[in-house]
Amino acid sequence: MIDSLITWSLRNRIIVLLIAAGIIAYGIYAVKNTPVDAIPDLSENQVIIFTEWMGRSPQIMEDQVTYPLVSNLQGIPKVKNIRANSMFGMSFVFVVFEDEVDVYWARTRVLERLNYAQRLLPDGIVPTLGPDGTGLGHIYWYTLDAPGYDLGELRALQDWYIRFAMQTVPGVSEVASYGGFQKQYQVVVDPLKLNYYGITIMDVAEKIRANNNDVGGRKFEQSDIGYIVRGLGYIKDIREIENITLKTSNSIPIKVRDVAAVQMGGELRLGIVEENGEGEKVGGIVVMRYGENAKDVIDRLKEKLSDVEKGLPPGVKFKTAYDRSDLIEATIATLKEAVIEEIIVVCLVLFIFLLHVRSTLIVVITIPMSVLISFIMMGWFGITSNIMSLAGIALAVGDLVDAGIVMVENAMKSLVNETE
Repeated sequence: MIDSLITWSLRNRIIVLLIAAGIIAYGIYAVKNTPVDAIPDLSENQVIIFTEWMGRSPQIMEDQVTYPLVSNLQGIPKVKNIRANSMFGMSFVFVVFEDEVDVYWARTRVLERLNYAQRLLPDGIVPTLGPDGTGLGHIYWYTLDAPGYDLGELRALQDWYIRFAMQTVPGVSEVASYGGFQKQYQVVVDPLKLNYYGITIMDVAEKIRANNNDVGGRKFEQSDIGYIVRGLGYIKDIREIENITLKTSNSIPIKVRDVAAVQMGGELRLGIVEENGEGEKVGGIVVMRYGENAKDVIDRLKEKLSDVEKGLPPGVKFKTAYDRSDLIEATIATLKEAVIEEIIVVCLVLFIFLLHVRSTLIVVITIPMSVLISFIMMGWFGITSNIMSLAGIALAVGDLVDAGIVMVENAMKSLVNETE
């Protein structure tokens, strides 16, 4: 069979050259379109459900949130197992699907079950799906380098400006904020004053909630002009909270400031983020969407960062804390160096020992073509270009070089013997 194939190739050189050109063109296309990452993604095919109920103990979270969710998620098709974790104020449920299941089909089925399980949870508790990424989706970390700025101001800038801009980058699933203080209005009640006026803490919470609302009216027409009537009631500063009336005693209004101190503070923190021992920092973690090209997403992200940085307050700049593209580029550079070095070594060895240029070209051409064929097969089987797959190609090129040298040398020896 091999003899017949060689004979046919020698008689149809043009067809063989056209096939080789097609392989080269297809291989170059595969190289450009194969997703590039630093390490292979071996994480499980899972959907994460996150539920927040601040102030509740892990046992309450387990009994009233985690258990109802896990029990109602049982029976979803193609599920391998379901794991859960309950902690202070938070509940995590991990639904692990079989490897061949499409991640977006899995998220749809989980969302259908959540709509049914919602009625079993306490009032006001809404579970949400995690980002459509994997455990290796953290491709870029950044911090805000802003000397002299308050951590609360930086966190507000990150949450309400930078994060929304970063999420518009194609391929980004989520931008998670970390560090700093999340600003909030805090009402610190005095229990003795509450007892004196006969007011409960629930009365205070209900009155503040009821007074923080806009109400709509109807359309009012006058002189052929329509006016929309509405009541503006959203709280805008601390004094408006202090002036909310809780009750009336002997025609005297009892206001929030009479029983509590209102202040601007930060939300309860469970940890801090520090960079190189230089103090606390505020920043974000960019999570890549499932199946995206990490290198392309990082490149688009850096372009967006440069645009967003122009709109930041004076003195605020981005500082890279982690960039996976450095490792990706180093991995690709290693493969390029290995292929180039092996081609040079083969050329020298064959030319020195055989003193025949055409024989040298035979082996030299097979090396890059073999690499291109490998990328074509990687695209067919959905394998990304990572440190493992590229290392395998580099090792395979070494074996291919050895085989090429032996075959060419044997062919030359046979031709010389036939000539003699």
